[in-house]
Amino acid sequence: MMWYSTGKISDFEKGAGKTVEVEGRKIAVFRVAGGFYVLADTCPHRGGPLGEGYLEGTQVTCPWHAWEFDVKTGECSTMKGVKQKAYATKIENGEVLVEI
Repeated sequence: MMWYSTGKISDFEKGAGKTVEVEGRKIAVFRVAGGFYVLADTCPHRGGPLGEGYLEGTQVTCPWHAWEFDVKTGECSTMKGVKQKAYATKIENGEVLVEI
């Protein structure tokens, strides 16, 4: 596993998500109170882009079919037992890094 930059802190809007590509993977970066969280971007239901979803607190709602996920854990509250891949993050020199 290695750490990769997803962009500068200022590239991410507070209270929102953004889809970025790192090492050939689409990931969704969320800036919420308390930090940054990263999930695999593609919703397991029908492939919707979670980075474009509606973020309320730590819950993101897929823009295609309204499945909801906790951005901290990847747990799906819409369909019990479904979990989205969550990645470790850290801030270093003003950049948001993800471990892949």
